[in-house]
Amino acid sequence: MTRYDNDVERTFVALPPAQGRGFAQTWWGRAWLKALEDAAMDAAQVKTGRRLARAGAVGAVSVRPGRITAIVQDRDRTAHRADVLWGQLSDTQWDHFVDMAIERSGHVAALLDRDMPPHLVEDAAAAGIDLLPGMGDLEPECDCGAWDHCGHTAALCYQVARLLDEDPFVLLLMRGRAESAVLDALQAHVARPAETVAPGTEGVDAAEAYAAGQLLPPLPAPPGLREGPGAPPSLDTEAAPPPGVDPSGLALLASRTATEAHRLLAEALRDGHDRHAVACEPTVAQDAVRLAAGEDPAPEVLDRLCAGSGRTREALAVAVRAWRLGGAAALSVLDEEWAVKGDTLARARAVLESAWEEGEHPSLRARANRWTVADAPHQLRLDRDGRWWPYRREHGRWVPVGGASQDPATALASAAHAPGDDT
Repeated sequence: MTRYDNDVERTFVALPPAQGRGFAQTWWGRAWLKALEDAAMDAAQVKTGRRLARAGAVGAVSVRPGRITAIVQDRDRTAHRADVLWGQLSDTQWDHFVDMAIERSGHVAALLDRDMPPHLVEDAAAAGIDLLPGMGDLEPECDCGAWDHCGHTAALCYQVARLLDEDPFVLLLMRGRAESAVLDALQAHVARPAETVAPGTEGVDAAEAYAAGQLLPPLPAPPGLREGPGAPPSLDTEAAPPPGVDPSGLALLASRTATEAHRLLAEALRDGHDRHAVACEPTVAQDAVRLAAGEDPAPEVLDRLCAGSGRTREALAVAVRAWRLGGAAALSVLDEEWAVKGDTLARARAVLESAWEEGEHPSLRARANRWTVADAPHQLRLDRDGRWWPYRREHGRWVPVGGASQDPATALASAAHAPGDDT
């Protein structure tokens, strides 16, 4: 790869077509392209840029602090100047970067070997220095007049990914420091004279020093929990959605994901969380019910959730009702009918016998794990953990009307007081 280097700008000659090979072989090259692909509003323009770069339509690439530039030719040979801007690190951030790299000799060795291991980037990020671009960091400029990434700026980014594979110092130059400046700074720190030890000063036992090196500081306190889940970004934009993307479905998914993440975090921060078994991953059908239990989905999204759950709209409404009362456990009670046998049956009968005072015991007909009150639209369902769930018959269908209880009398009372008898 021929280049001309004047220490503040590097120019790379045009690369040959990239037929049959990927644009990014290294993980940092792929991270560069991900920043482009995640931020571009028009996926078609990204594909056009990839096609142009693959065809060798990108000319010589100029790299300097905060900017990369190249001439890119359209398929009709029309030439356009494309620039991509990326903010530079401050002098203070560069000083922190050098200090951080010196603390670990492996970082210096990796840079000298033109490598950028993940732990170097992670340590830099922990020090407030982002060596790789994130979503929206790469700002496009093109004389074609596009306000977002166009095919020309996308092609430039794909070509730069090939340069980054060869030399991560290209990335550091974009962030504001030439290769020689970085290496000189590292060398200056390494060359600093060590502090002299006064004669007679007692040293540290090697075994003690080695043992102490494995001691880690205590973990920080867990973060505080917000009152509710955050609001996902609005999808109400003037741009048309990419093919195959349903904005209403995506909005519902984002909202429910935020809600579920907040619930999981609340459970993780609760005392005794480490003593509870990890819940099983929901099935596709269960997850469709969970999604439907959020905000009222649009009709077309509701139809997709019905198909995913294997239910009609009416059946899905009942399943949503169960989910809101008790999540996956309540949904299992709604769907599953199982035979109660042996010790489980004996315990259930004993609990039912002692739940009411003499003369108040309702007449119950048992079938499997369901006890139905005679001459009343009320039912108790036993789950596999020994809890009782109240049900009522509404419009010819048994529906859940309350949460689980260890006491069947309490559960049945909530069924009796719920509105909507179907006698």
